[in-house]
Amino acid sequence: MIKNLDKKIKAYALKNAIHYEGKANSGAIVSALFNEGLEKSEVKNIMPKIQEAIKDISKLSLENQKKEFEKLKDLISEREIREGLPELPNVNPKIGVIMRIAPSASGALHVMHGINACLSYNYVLKYGGKMYFRIEDTNPENIDPKAYKLIEEDAKFLTKNKAKIIIQSDRMDLYYAYAIALIEKGSAYVCTCSQEDFKKLSELKKDCPCRSKTMKQNILDWEKMLDKKGFNEGEAVLRFKSLEGMKHKNPAMRDFPLARINLSEHPRQKKKYRVWPLMNLSVATDDIEMKMTHIIRGKDQRDNAERQKLIFKVFNKDYPWTGFLGRYHFKDMEISTSKFRKEIESGKYSGWDDEKLPTIASLKKRKYKPEAFWKMAEHIGLSEVDKIINQKDFFEILSKFNKEKSE
Repeated sequence: MIKNLDKKIKAYALKNAIHYEGKANSGAIVSALFNEGLEKSEVKNIMPKIQEAIKDISKLSLENQKKEFEKLKDLISEREIREGLPELPNVNPKIGVIMRIAPSASGALHVMHGINACLSYNYVLKYGGKMYFRIEDTNPENIDPKAYKLIEEDAKFLTKNKAKIIIQSDRMDLYYAYAIALIEKGSAYVCTCSQEDFKKLSELKKDCPCRSKTMKQNILDWEKMLDKKGFNEGEAVLRFKSLEGMKHKNPAMRDFPLARINLSEHPRQKKKYRVWPLMNLSVATDDIEMKMTHIIRGKDQRDNAERQKLIFKVFNKDYPWTGFLGRYHFKDMEISTSKFRKEIESGKYSGWDDEKLPTIASLKKRKYKPEAFWKMAEHIGLSEVDKIINQKDFFEILSKFNKEKSE
């Protein structure tokens, strides 16, 4: 246990609050405590203490915060809590970093999309390199045709035209090539079991009978998936052939699906394709082809990161360094692109740039600058800790950063 824990929490909270004009960030405090020896397993238990300290400190004026910090500053060193971006490991100075954000084509970006994108872009600014906005649109059933232009406009605004835009449905031949390569390497097979039967096999930790098919048969079955006269929707799926098979301790790793037949018309590709890659195939393929060096993603994607790491291993590729982000839970603000889209269509909002919406388009219209998002991303930081905040406090900080840029 960290000596003088309560006092150190208060000291770090005060230091961070003073740096950001009265508003402390729990992620920065946790990062500082890691340097003191805090274990990740202990974070959940001390978060209430951190939140309570932040709550108490927020009631003090900035001047009183400074006075309180003077009493406690000797408990911490200047080096133990850092402002700005933490360094990334394994950065090649010759190429910098290659990073991405991968929004779905369901609508425009909301404010947290923008801030998470800017966290990665901040590192591109710091080290040099490339930033991709990769639009995920390989699920024909959840696409807003207007999203392509909306996301492109948001990306250009947030990065001042420096980001490269990639659309996954334009890369279908590449995903097919990787699917065949996985089959040829003995790392994928076409499964014709029903979803219910496969689930039972997984629960019993029994291998799917389709696993034993030859590579030649799997190639023929893959071609049958692609053929309009072949398998129908729901009759076959391409699966990853995990080394541990269905006995893997994590059920998510047990021969997970890579591609399936979906006959819905695609808004961009129409009826050109009938077999669509699932995210682990398309994301792994793109991350390999684009030579990603570092990835920052939500911690809810941890299992998918492990799945993609297995695909990298098949192709003898090193998996990029990956950092995971906790979620921002707003007490009084909805953050859902799909919901915003329905409400725009119903007439509740005038469009994606309606001033009542927390979208990038709306904030741009309200004269927010890209630099405000860059600074907010730096303030929130690279932390796995979930955070709870209300809309007023969040926009007070964002507006402060925007004002600093405007002055």
